Amino acid sequence: MAKQQNRKKNPILMKFAKTVRTRRYELGLTQEELAEASDLHVNYIGGIERATRNPSLLILVKLSNALQVELGSLLKE
Repeated sequence: MAKQQNRKKNPILMKFAKTVRTRRYELGLTQEELAEASDLHVNYIGGIERATRNPSLLILVKLSNALQVELGSLLKE
């Protein structure tokens, strides 16, 4: 079994994952469509939504642009 599966997911990443997924649903986008709009790979979007990825600042900016929200709103608790 992979080490990553044995670790507890970070609560900050879990909250961020939920925020991204909720906004994506609000816009009626698939993961593939969000990946295309943000110039990211669909597997990376899936990793973000599963809270297994810790995106960089540049990725956060791409996501906020693709999701049509201010960067800060993706990071609010």
